[in-house]
Amino acid sequence: MFFLYGSFFFSSLVAQNKASKNQELVYVDQKGIMRWNKNNQEAAFFGVNYTVPFAYGYRSVKARNVDPEKAIDQDVYHMARLGLDAFRVHVWDTEISDTLGNLLENEHLRLFDYLVYKLKQRNIRVMLTPIAFWGNGYPEKDENTPGFSRLYGKQKALVNEYAFKAQENYLKQFLNHINPYTKLRYGADPNIIAAEVNNEPQHSGPKARTTEYVNRMVAAIRATGWTKPIFYNISESPRYADAVAKANVDGFSFQWYPTGLVANHTLQGNYLPHVDRYNIPFDTIPEFRNKALMVYEFDAGDVLGSYMYPAMAKSFREAGFQWATQFAYDPMATAYANTEYQTHYLNLAYTPSKAISLMIAAEAFHQLPLRKSYGTYPADSVFGAFRVSYKESLSEMNTQRAFLYTNTTHTKPVNVGKLTQVAGVGSSPVVTYSGSGSYFLDKLEKGVWRLEVMPDAVHIRDPFAKASPNKEVTRIQWLNHSMQIRLAELGEEFTITSVNEGNAYKASAKEGGFQIKPGVYLLARKGKGPLKGKTFFGNMEIKEFAAPQPTETKIFVAHQPLKEVSAGKPFVLYAKVVGVSREAKISLQLNNQAGVYKTVAMESLGGSKYKAEIPFDLTSPGLINYRIMVQDGTQQVTFPGGYEGDPWAWDYYQNDTWQTFVASDKGALSLFNATTDRSIYVFPNLWRGDERALITAEKPEQLVLKLTAKELTAEQTMGFQHFIGDKLKGRESELGTFDKLVIRIRTSNATPLPVKVGLITSDAAGYTARVNVSQNFQDIEIPLNTLKPDSFMLLPRPYPGFHPFRFSAAKAVAFNLKQAEKLEISILQDKKTTAGAQSYTFEVEAVWLEKN
Repeated sequence: MFFLYGSFFFSSLVAQNKASKNQELVYVDQKGIMRWNKNNQEAAFFGVNYTVPFAYGYRSVKARNVDPEKAIDQDVYHMARLGLDAFRVHVWDTEISDTLGNLLENEHLRLFDYLVYKLKQRNIRVMLTPIAFWGNGYPEKDENTPGFSRLYGKQKALVNEYAFKAQENYLKQFLNHINPYTKLRYGADPNIIAAEVNNEPQHSGPKARTTEYVNRMVAAIRATGWTKPIFYNISESPRYADAVAKANVDGFSFQWYPTGLVANHTLQGNYLPHVDRYNIPFDTIPEFRNKALMVYEFDAGDVLGSYMYPAMAKSFREAGFQWATQFAYDPMATAYANTEYQTHYLNLAYTPSKAISLMIAAEAFHQLPLRKSYGTYPADSVFGAFRVSYKESLSEMNTQRAFLYTNTTHTKPVNVGKLTQVAGVGSSPVVTYSGSGSYFLDKLEKGVWRLEVMPDAVHIRDPFAKASPNKEVTRIQWLNHSMQIRLAELGEEFTITSVNEGNAYKASAKEGGFQIKPGVYLLARKGKGPLKGKTFFGNMEIKEFAAPQPTETKIFVAHQPLKEVSAGKPFVLYAKVVGVSREAKISLQLNNQAGVYKTVAMESLGGSKYKAEIPFDLTSPGLINYRIMVQDGTQQVTFPGGYEGDPWAWDYYQNDTWQTFVASDKGALSLFNATTDRSIYVFPNLWRGDERALITAEKPEQLVLKLTAKELTAEQTMGFQHFIGDKLKGRESELGTFDKLVIRIRTSNATPLPVKVGLITSDAAGYTARVNVSQNFQDIEIPLNTLKPDSFMLLPRPYPGFHPFRFSAAKAVAFNLKQAEKLEISILQDKKTTAGAQSYTFEVEAVWLEKN
């Protein structure tokens, strides 16, 4: 069913919208600054994209038998809990329109209206993006939707006259649609502050046609009486930036994926150099100046660490942005499996540290001055009241009123006596907590605080690997934990009273310490009476609480073995164990090739974490095989494999094990081997068989990585990076004795090929040496003391492609192998030596460290 709007109706709606002009929240001034109407102060908005009303977001929630409205209620509460005040999503026009652009009144539109209504209740402002162009399938196949986007596709929609008319018709009907929950048209709803015409337009054809398209879409929006700011994407089609800049818009939209997308595994290493600054290449276009700037989508794709978002917020503000919305917040109903957009993963319950990091980023985006620079990394790791640390996987905000942190920190609050808000994961000088979920402390009045505790979240599988609704990547656990709060205003003795529905827990603190389970509580100083007459704080109810139950309860062990360890020295293994009671016994059964067998008990570190020290008598050069055995009551499960049954029984035939190599005293340390190492990042994007291949070598069962660039891109290089930090970890005690780097390499080029071989440290400093590669395989030795400070490639390549490709440390220091975490091999940037070559090829068999 759909509604058609006649011209007589349009005129009356235009008049009503004009009458609401004075209610609009923001405007863009003559210098391109978005300002509040009420006081003319600069406005800033920070939040998320979120997709439950549409496409896979809708289908996946329904598949879990979750009411979409309930899902929206819970997720919007969490957005408010994180202090977000911005929402944007590209509306899937293909689901709510026909081929002529007529609006379809259906479930998707109704749920979007409901979402807009719920966001309005939380004072979360809305940026409308009415046209997505996308099909509705990803990650599944597209459905046969009725809309014009399916008929024309993105490219034709931007050049075809019939597509223009369909979009004009759709925009008019969409913006004049009355939300049944707010009783307002979108243009008359002051909580909807602006519009972005469409999502990621990829322009082609004459530039004049591009300008015409933008102007016609803007005119269609304005014809509804819309007087709010209108933005248009300028970064997706940078060749058409000048054509877009000439159009009648108030601002331009950008995106940022500084670590690329869809690595299919968690990225390891320091990615703060990737977000050191946001580069805008359009400043020289006269019409670009004095326009407002927004970021419609951003994320540090495939990064699980909680240190990136505030650094991105800092760079956004430095570049002049006033709106930024992360893509995309995962619905709580499906975040256990991270199926919606596998390269993104953000949810308060399932990624607590990342969520608090986004909370801190929102504060930074609102507090940091526009266009202020804080220097180059690592100097800009501290900016204003904020700090980020890759090594601690930590973001912090530390002000007179608020102390926020994403992991255990030793930083002391600026003034603990004046705090009104604390939020974090782990422990700090204010809160000691043994759980792994997030918690929030908010002062309601003198002597009374609200405490909200989320359940534990334990990452048990790589959340960025291939996704499936049948694969749990994060386990939720509702456990009692110890907590100690050190706030002078509460004192050492205070009461803890639950207020959320279904929770009857009560306790009293002694020396600030108590046991707690997930829920919402009022903490009252000794002698303080009950809270009276207050049911809200900010835009949230005091008693509100939303948290998921576990999707699985069975025993599971998550463990990553060390690749290699030093001979004759003990070492420590770590594991996460979920689905067990506190009385469970966890042990390792190990043996080496010298016939030594041992069973070692694993020690609980609290929550789901366990460790065991492996004695030195097992670490003779060779191979250690081991398994982890779990006994919880009468249940026995052995990993890897998760096999049930007594592992010592005569008929127990499962023999799966993990393994770790023990190096000989003079043994080399492998950094890269083409036969086994697959997680490399190649530049440029070489995927064709004649560009990137694994070929056999002279040695039996040995592969060689062969890279071929038929021509060099503007960056004038070809190469790859590989994370090596995990390979160094088990032999840390020996690192000071290695003195040379060896690479086995050749080229098929007729003349020797200059290649740079380098190591990148955790402090984001690059060190390289130049080698000349011939047509025959050679073991080329590079003394470590000859490595010189140099820039390195930012891989995966930041998107959009106009961002910096290389990074140089601000201050050169002596190379320290103990800090190395990445290997980089690339063609030397030397136009003279590469001039005239038809293609560039090198083949790498292995790279390793040696001792003299």
